[in-house]
Amino acid sequence: MTIKEVLDLAKGNMGEHCKTCYICNGMACKNTIPGPGAKGLGGGAIRNYQKWQEICVNMDTICENKPADTTFNFFGKSFKIPVFAGPVGAMQLHYGTKYTDMEYNDLLVSGCAKAGIVAFTGDGTNPDIVKAAAKALKAADGCGIPTIKPWNTSTIEEKMALVKEANPLAIAMDIDGAGLPFLKNLTPPAGSKTVEELKEIAAMCEKPFILKGIMTPKVALKALEAGASAIVVSNHGGRVLDQCPSTAEVLPSIVEAVGGKMKILVDGGIRTGVDVFKALALGADGVLIARNFVNMVYGAGTLGIQVYVDQLKAELEDTMTMCGAHSLAEIDSSMILRP
Repeated sequence: MTIKEVLDLAKGNMGEHCKTCYICNGMACKNTIPGPGAKGLGGGAIRNYQKWQEICVNMDTICENKPADTTFNFFGKSFKIPVFAGPVGAMQLHYGTKYTDMEYNDLLVSGCAKAGIVAFTGDGTNPDIVKAAAKALKAADGCGIPTIKPWNTSTIEEKMALVKEANPLAIAMDIDGAGLPFLKNLTPPAGSKTVEELKEIAAMCEKPFILKGIMTPKVALKALEAGASAIVVSNHGGRVLDQCPSTAEVLPSIVEAVGGKMKILVDGGIRTGVDVFKALALGADGVLIARNFVNMVYGAGTLGIQVYVDQLKAELEDTMTMCGAHSLAEIDSSMILRP
């Protein structure tokens, strides 16, 4: 089965908002929320995608002829490629009625574990979402990363207790979720956190703590001070603040500020193995991809995930080989050309 075949199958399952585009660049959905679009004018998701495309890769085939190793180590575990499935929530609000959040997380976690990568699970106002995510993580021997939104302290404690029972690889918080339009003025409340509050949450994890939604060196240093073991450079797909820079634009300065002191992941507009290579060349340790995994699951369930992971691996291997990198550690900034 090909990616195109999976997308063709997904077209009838995605609801009225997502257009299941072969190239998921934000142009068709723009500012459609509910749906996979971005906030305000809708340019955030489009810019994320475009800025990766403006980076070129530098070919170098005068080197040793041996296979490229895409193996990725993260907090003591080894995975096939440096790619995570990003957390997605409110599935029926944004993507149609085929799957509930619980059903989607179940397919995502099991499919990613089988394909040799890791999924971040989503969160929502329904407490059953995290309960089901914890169950899916436990069934996959903890091969996954639950993401908890920045709720009030008591709600975080309750959700943290549930996911810790599954012994996940790490626990994440999408701190930028404070800006999601459909989370405002809800009970329980969600919102920004101070460094001191995040220190308490990090200690509560008893696992590596990942903060998602970092867009400047200053905020990355705050995350480091708060005790985060990793960050995700992310503007939430452009869904929380209009007219942000893209993640590709801010990644190098964040790497300069905290690189080597914590793991650095990045998301936003990354679609192919070539894009993954570019992110690693800019200094990221790994990447998250969300929207494409939604299409894969809605098209062919766990088989769709396997098809996509296989394609990402093949594309990454090919790019590494043609640029003279035989391992992820050998990928560096000399292998790309930035505008």
